[in-house]
Amino acid sequence: MYLILACGLLTAAQSAAESINGFTLDDALVPAEQILHGGPGRDGIPSLDNPQFVMADEADFLKARDRVLGIEVNGVKRAYPIRILNYHEIVNDQLGGDAVVITFCPLCGSGMAFRSTIDDKRLEFGVSGLLYNSDVLLYDRQSASLWSQIRKMAVTGPMKGTRLDAIPLSHTTWQDWQSRNPDTEVLSTETGYRRNYNVDPYPNYGRDKKLYFPVTQENRQYPRKALVMGLEIDGQFKAYPFAELRDSPAQFADEFQGEQLSVQYDHGNQTARVIDEDGREVPTLIAFWFAWYAFHPDTEIHTAN
Repeated sequence: MYLILACGLLTAAQSAAESINGFTLDDALVPAEQILHGGPGRDGIPSLDNPQFVMADEADFLKARDRVLGIEVNGVKRAYPIRILNYHEIVNDQLGGDAVVITFCPLCGSGMAFRSTIDDKRLEFGVSGLLYNSDVLLYDRQSASLWSQIRKMAVTGPMKGTRLDAIPLSHTTWQDWQSRNPDTEVLSTETGYRRNYNVDPYPNYGRDKKLYFPVTQENRQYPRKALVMGLEIDGQFKAYPFAELRDSPAQFADEFQGEQLSVQYDHGNQTARVIDEDGREVPTLIAFWFAWYAFHPDTEIHTAN
């Protein structure tokens, strides 16, 4: 875990040609000196490549307020508890015949799901042990390219410049996901690794003002670790801070980049989502404010009227 291993391992200056954790940073799409060693080696945080699942009524290890990432693909519904993702960060999975990768960065509070078949080739992802803007850099085991989770793009290697296709994902409580999806499957704690999933490896991190690693840009309009929902349409970005959503209607119409949208906020379960005019959920990102702003300093910001 970064919390355990990061102390004293921050490397603040890297040359573009240097190899870090076995990854060469030549011609990276982000400044090589800003790609930092997070502490663990490559695969030191092990991805789950053969995930096992139980049905909702068997998930007695979960409490109502536990956070999960929930997705539905081809009618298959699955929940991935944060208490497990804190230790693994990546799950390589298949839902209804589609290959997907579930990702979570504890340092940014960011959960995202992507289709992992690109140009008819299924990629398998692992945790590189490297960070950019405090956010996990994935790598694919086929080409050893590094991928920025929040940027949704490969930033080094043969896949450089290739974008990931995001899948709508609910970052919410277990009680909320289960109530809306009683037939959901749940990632099992039987992962094949000896971990105590009842212990948070990042205790109090979400309430601490400090960051473990530097970011390129900051804005103190909101507390660093205040939650926001971020939206991207046609390369433009908009943030919906939960602090603003609290003072807005629970559901309201919004327009962004010519798209007519319905924004829905659930204060009790600390989650939000965006629905387009055809009734489909739009991929969004719930994360800490500092992380959203570090990647999108030109973001528009929703404010309560």
